[in-house]
Amino acid sequence: MLRVQRGDLRAFEELVEKYKQAVVNLIARMLGDPVEAEDLGQNVFIQVHRSAGRYRVSAKFSTWLFTIARNLCLNELRRRSRHPAASLDAPHPEREHEPQHAVADRERSGPSETLLEGELVAKIREALLDLPENQRLAILLWRDEELAYEDIAAVLGCSLTAVKSLIHRGRETLKRRLKPYLRTGAWEAEP
Repeated sequence: MLRVQRGDLRAFEELVEKYKQAVVNLIARMLGDPVEAEDLGQNVFIQVHRSAGRYRVSAKFSTWLFTIARNLCLNELRRRSRHPAASLDAPHPEREHEPQHAVADRERSGPSETLLEGELVAKIREALLDLPENQRLAILLWRDEELAYEDIAAVLGCSLTAVKSLIHRGRETLKRRLKPYLRTGAWEAEP
């Protein structure tokens, strides 16, 4: 990022290449919309480029980057709540940003296993989307991006204790929500 500050476009391209998928995956999980995540992901890197002069080495670059992604996600969620719109093209996020090992596992499994796995992934994604924004983001940064609690605290702008609490409460909510489904296969709306 320091090279980007000096106008090195190749360094910027390297940052985009290295972090693009992680940013898009995070946004897709926050918004539940992989198509919108691609657009918003581009906006994150536009913001990174515009803000290069203000970047300070006070934390890891990824922490700064995910903070920008978080802020743009929150802005989008606020915009959506003010101007709700039904999509004619309901996105199918189940397989959009699937890791390669999951594709290989699915190809080795039978059709019924693949169907059940896809359904479980969809239910987990739905339960994640029902979490409050900060809980969802804390869990996604911890689980998918493998950020340390300290880095998550920096992204969320809260204390280490708050991060631990957000992750704990989010995991408990997910367990409570998914337990009946895992036992019976029935999906109940959140009370």
